[in-house]
Amino acid sequence: LHDFTVERTVVNGELLTENKKCFLPVKSHPVINNFNTSKKKVDDFAIRSDAKQMKVIEALDGQLITKTFIASCKSENGFVVSDPANDILKLTVVNRYNDSKPVVCFIKNFGLKEGAIASSVAHDSHNIIAVGTDDEYITKAVNAIIENNGGLSAVSKTKTETVALPIAGLMSDKDAVTIGNAYSVLDKMAKAMGSTLRSPYMTLSFMALLVIPQLKLSDKGLFDGESFDFTDLLL
Repeated sequence: LHDFTVERTVVNGELLTENKKCFLPVKSHPVINNFNTSKKKVDDFAIRSDAKQMKVIEALDGQLITKTFIASCKSENGFVVSDPANDILKLTVVNRYNDSKPVVCFIKNFGLKEGAIASSVAHDSHNIIAVGTDDEYITKAVNAIIENNGGLSAVSKTKTETVALPIAGLMSDKDAVTIGNAYSVLDKMAKAMGSTLRSPYMTLSFMALLVIPQLKLSDKGLFDGESFDFTDLLL
């Protein structure tokens, strides 16, 4: 077959879909969640240091593993900042269960030229994780997640888009078509801001999964999956 289009689906004599419309009833779900953190400030993500080099997470498109990349620090007024020209962006994990200080490091290969994206889908602890070209964008993306008690967000120069995930910060209470279309908007926005990854949010969600080497980030710090211990960001 060169083309295959489902016109209708019938189960036990009941018409369930026809012409891309679904007739299954939409079920409601109780909203069970655990979000106890307050909004963050731009200063919360700052790194004051005069270090010259640092360890950077090197993300690999379509893979859960990462590599370690040694990069020169870009400094502004005594702070280490993102370097979009060299595709080295700040990455942060924000504990969503209490008001602890955000943990930050840097990551390569996300490709963003402006803005930030964030998510509360961050295996395995599902804290808030965000990547962006500067602290202001990151703050806006993280706070958009906090305002919705979980979800996905994208922030550009001109707009902020969010998809709320009110059930445990992981699931939507909307139907599949609605949430699928909303996710597509965020995915396209991330790529319009420069991301070269096939699935930016999927890659982002695994950057906090410590058990998969090599470098990952948790709310406790930068973690080396090969030595299975925390490691220093700055060299």
